[in-house]
Amino acid sequence: MKRSSLLIPALCFSLLAAACGDVPQKAVVGMTAPDFSLVDRNGKTWTLSELRGKVVFVNFWATWCPPCREEMPSMQRLYAKMPKDKFEMLAILENDKPERAEAFAAKLGITLPILYDEEKVAWPKYGLTGLPETYIVDKWGVLREKFIGPAQWDSPRFVQMMMNYINE
Repeated sequence: MKRSSLLIPALCFSLLAAACGDVPQKAVVGMTAPDFSLVDRNGKTWTLSELRGKVVFVNFWATWCPPCREEMPSMQRLYAKMPKDKFEMLAILENDKPERAEAFAAKLGITLPILYDEEKVAWPKYGLTGLPETYIVDKWGVLREKFIGPAQWDSPRFVQMMMNYINE
């Protein structure tokens, strides 16, 4: 009896906190992707919600992360293959120094947008568990895919997946 009398107030408090917005919402596949505005290495501000109409590949990474460094060339190749008017790729640098990302990008010839999240705006909204993590947002702003860990992004499987979302 005592246990249930403590459980009910705790449950009510949790529901009240969620209703008041005190509990942060995390990215959920099938729901609208959490919005963010971040600046890239060229000073351009990118706002996810302003990219509606395009499929958006959102990748969280860092230069100190070996799997992140390994997958970046395949991301660049995928970026080069996709139609620019229907696809966008955003690589969000997390917990790292922009100058390191600049040197890494220059060394590998990376041209895709690299955004800086120095104020830690985006990662809490996505509930990151580690790096790299990748999210695919459809042209309506719905989070369709979540990938934890590295991938060979320019493989036929992923190219076809992106084209399927583009052609929906």
